[in-house]
Amino acid sequence: MIKIKEYFTNLSLQRKWMLTSSAVIFISYAIICIVVYVSLHTWLLNDEGSKVKRTKDDVVSFLESQGPNISVQQLQQNTGLLKSIVDRDQTVRLFNNDGIEILRINNASQAAPLTPMGSIVQMTIDKKDAYVVNEPLQLGFFQVYIQVIHPLTRFESLMRYLLTAMLIAGVGALLLSGSIGYYLANYLTKPLHALRASMKTVMDQGFNEPIQLSYTSHDEIGDLLKMYNAMMNELQISFAQQQQFVADASHELRTPIQAIEGHLSLLKRWGKDDPAILEESIETSLTEITRMRKMIEELLELARREEKDEMSEANPIYVIDSVIAEMELLHPTAKITLSKIGEIGPVFITSNALSQIVRNIVENAIRYCEKVPEVNISLLTLDDKLQIQIADNGIGIAEQNLPYIFDRFYRVDEARNRQIGGTGLGLSISKMLLEKYNASVEVKSEENVGTVFLLRMPLKY
Repeated sequence: MIKIKEYFTNLSLQRKWMLTSSAVIFISYAIICIVVYVSLHTWLLNDEGSKVKRTKDDVVSFLESQGPNISVQQLQQNTGLLKSIVDRDQTVRLFNNDGIEILRINNASQAAPLTPMGSIVQMTIDKKDAYVVNEPLQLGFFQVYIQVIHPLTRFESLMRYLLTAMLIAGVGALLLSGSIGYYLANYLTKPLHALRASMKTVMDQGFNEPIQLSYTSHDEIGDLLKMYNAMMNELQISFAQQQQFVADASHELRTPIQAIEGHLSLLKRWGKDDPAILEESIETSLTEITRMRKMIEELLELARREEKDEMSEANPIYVIDSVIAEMELLHPTAKITLSKIGEIGPVFITSNALSQIVRNIVENAIRYCEKVPEVNISLLTLDDKLQIQIADNGIGIAEQNLPYIFDRFYRVDEARNRQIGGTGLGLSISKMLLEKYNASVEVKSEENVGTVFLLRMPLKY
């Protein structure tokens, strides 16, 4: 039993399907055949017994009607009774009180014992099964016995024919169910084979080729393949983004390392004897190290993607005031104002995340401004969200560049941005934090006029 279970477990889904469907169909057919066979056998056997009883009753009625003076001629004249006995291959015998045969109609079977009396008994006569009934009869002053023998040859032949037909039909049904099961299994598992081949291709070759499985049926397998296609497309995009991210991170980290390496080489050769060059090299190296440390911290922030806390809550006015105070300390020339309309309640976000989002946007506004920076922050409660608008008077962003400003390491002007500083990760982190707390951001900008960031955050109730 264990070996059979292990063998069945190791079969392919197609063979399991075929064997299961064939077994179910065949077992169902076998049960129906057994029920039909038993029912027919019982009904036909009862009918054979009824024929014996009817013949016995007809003979007894005829003899009683003729009385003790019955002659052979009178018996021969009852052609209906004789024809019925002959057609059924029955044998009727009349015995006297001593058990001697005095009359026989249709000698189709040998005589049977005269016991028991009155009941139909199944016996074997001439190596054949037969129904036998013995009945005593009083004819005048004479005691006689009537014996009717009814062979079951025709009944048994019919049952053998029926059983043979059922067996042949059963084998045909088994082959047909197996063929249909194999075809259906092959047809229904075809998309699963395609799915397996696609997974094997991804495992062997990666995402070098687009993954797309075509299946038009709207069933469970269709839903599975749709989810697989969507998932693989997401993975393909994520894989491409990851490769691009690694390439960009390597490039961005290589730049400060090369700058530090260059200055250290300069100092090693001859710059250490020149105080001006030594001071410049040390200052540049420290700047690049600070920039590289900040970039690594932001890369780690993007990589962590910690789960949000459903109990998070922040006071937007307090947090933004703290950010403004920090920015005014770092950039004394910048003019940053905060205004609010109506009552401002707490928002569903941590204080640290909110301050990081606002700080990144304000820092960019100050950094990318060619005149005295002016940043206006306004708060407005609209429906169940807090709307934070951050407007600046910076250099602006071209319309074709707006869709990409939240991409990692994206720079509108590579040369100018490297002179200004920054890592190119601030807005990516802000977007990640906003999405984490079910917030949204909208950006409008005009070159040489300024940029407006519109943040919408759910209120905390």
